[in-house]
Amino acid sequence: MGFTCAGRTDVGVVRSGNEDNYLMLPDRGLFIVADGMGGHAAGEVASEMAVRIIARELGELRGKSDADVADRMRAAIQRANGAIFERTLTEQDKRGMGTTATALVLNGPRYLIGQVGDSRAYLLRDGQLLQLTKDHSYVQEQVDAGYLTPAQARTHPYSNVITRCVGANNDVSPDIYVGALRAGDSYLLASDGLTGMLEDHDLEEALKKGKEPQGIVDGLVGEANRRGGLDNITAIIVRIDSVDVPRDNRTTAAVSVR
Repeated sequence: MGFTCAGRTDVGVVRSGNEDNYLMLPDRGLFIVADGMGGHAAGEVASEMAVRIIARELGELRGKSDADVADRMRAAIQRANGAIFERTLTEQDKRGMGTTATALVLNGPRYLIGQVGDSRAYLLRDGQLLQLTKDHSYVQEQVDAGYLTPAQARTHPYSNVITRCVGANNDVSPDIYVGALRAGDSYLLASDGLTGMLEDHDLEEALKKGKEPQGIVDGLVGEANRRGGLDNITAIIVRIDSVDVPRDNRTTAAVSVR
């Protein structure tokens, strides 16, 4: 498997500090975006703890099955949750802190995503953008229940209220998404500082331009800031250049698209 990746975080135009964190470990095929909350630098602490602990707890994944990687991902996010929650109990200035976490693992011909919160993972395939993850947010619940349209959800006054995060409680249940990689795929991990400023069609157009990942990341961050930069902005792009599929797995991988 061959891929090209790039990432960037930016404070934005309005905020004085950056509570986002991201991590790229290309040699392990691991990419994480975390958007912290809590104020007084606590959000920055939570997001840094999340990316560090998740990466450490995942360990080496080469050759592991989807089920094994999913179990590792759940356990890693839950371990990060426990460590962050413990600090909220023992340190007065850290009470109320937490973070989103969106982690992508490239594992041979497969990908796996662990998700908590409203940071997102997208896939551009065959010129079409698909949101792979579902937000853990109040407005997403309202959309699912039929009370809001996606367009109404974007401008709702509670659009930034999340219903699940890493560190807020003594346990957390991550969502896990698994699928097959395909040469030409582009994966985007982003905090809501990007997705809140740019529509999905903006993201799709940027990813379709054919630039190198670093140029696309820089362009997306710049455009989010041009439109107001109301929050910290973080993005990672991973472009799949080639996929080596074992001969006995070719048919299965081809039909397990997403």
